[in-house]
Amino acid sequence: MTESAARSDALPLFPLQTVLFPGMRLLLKVFEARYLDLVSGCLRERRPFGVLALRSGGEVGTASAAAEMEEVGVLARIDEVDSETSGILRLRCTGTLRFRRSAEPQRQADGLWTCACDELAADALHVPGAAMIQTVRALAAAIKSLGEQGRSPFDAPYRFDDCGWVANRWCELLPLPLAAKQKLLEIDDPVLRLSVVDGFLRDKKVVVD
Repeated sequence: MTESAARSDALPLFPLQTVLFPGMRLLLKVFEARYLDLVSGCLRERRPFGVLALRSGGEVGTASAAAEMEEVGVLARIDEVDSETSGILRLRCTGTLRFRRSAEPQRQADGLWTCACDELAADALHVPGAAMIQTVRALAAAIKSLGEQGRSPFDAPYRFDDCGWVANRWCELLPLPLAAKQKLLEIDDPVLRLSVVDGFLRDKKVVVD
């Protein structure tokens, strides 16, 4: 996709109290009629849905009528669907491209949110410089430690030679406030995004020279 490639149709939205990053796994339990319809439409048309973090309002129920959403989100690709019981779906999704909404979200009669949006270009590949090597190594060590605990938070291949990938995986792991994660998502330059993460890790003594 090119920078700011406009979608020709309204993007269905799944507002969450989560910031989704490109390459991030997203597990969802879907039971509301509007989101069951969203999943059905996305599968039928082989298209993603948009995840926008909530500034205010709830994820489900009538509280969503007052939802206020961020401007930049990430497209979610549905990878697996499991129908564990009637009327309930479990989804395994992956974040793909970032997007910026170009208008206010519109709430349909069934409660589903949609919006016009511009897709943003994928991060350009930049190899982490020497100053970032400790941050890359710390991520590799964290992944190894989690694996030894029976947890595998990220899908292979692990792209330690990619600033954007390393930054995004740290953004998943770190216990940052939602607003801070959103600001990191909005940084267009993957080298700068990793630099900000590196500074935080050094301040917290997670990374030392």
